[in-house]
Amino acid sequence: MSDALPNATVRTRVTVPLQFPDGYAVDARVFTFDGLVDGREHLALGLGDWAAAVERQADEAPLVRPHSECLTGDVFGSQRCDCGPQLREGVQRIAGAGGFLLYLRQEGRGIGLYPKLDAYALQDTGLDTYQANLALGHRADERDYTVAAQMLSALGVRRVSLLTNNPDKAGQLRRLGLAVVDQVSTGIYLSPANAGYLAAKASHHARASDVPSVR
Repeated sequence: MSDALPNATVRTRVTVPLQFPDGYAVDARVFTFDGLVDGREHLALGLGDWAAAVERQADEAPLVRPHSECLTGDVFGSQRCDCGPQLREGVQRIAGAGGFLLYLRQEGRGIGLYPKLDAYALQDTGLDTYQANLALGHRADERDYTVAAQMLSALGVRRVSLLTNNPDKAGQLRRLGLAVVDQVSTGIYLSPANAGYLAAKASHHARASDVPSVR
């Protein structure tokens, strides 16, 4: 990890049984932290044989997904995005491989819940999800993954196989000193309600993969 990365420590660890609406259930070892730079209550969920995955990381990197909180998609099952299905997929795939899901309190790509709903209103007038953020005076994506790197460092993770379709996550974590040895794509969860959203994400991520992002 980068020498400039502030240290964080594990505060609490507790086992929490998870169950999704389709019936899939798994136990997670949930970690809380002290010393995270933004002071928010981010969580790490250790899934499957996460401890063994950490032990063998020199040979095989743990599977890790940084997942940004989405109340509307994760909790209420909104079809305007693909966050809920990606969370469900991530938990099961990480449980099978051994690793961590980082649940990051970065609603609306970092702008917050109320502004995200304001952005939804603008999307209903024809703007895409990134244009709506910009129209509200925000950056297209305000997420900063410093806390993710801090959490992984506190858990003893130095190398990861990253479960994401977003190249910015891998780019930021590499700049923070984490070895991202692989980027594993998630599924595409298309519905009539989120087709425009997914098209905008694909276009944005394609541009991001060609141009280094700036935190």
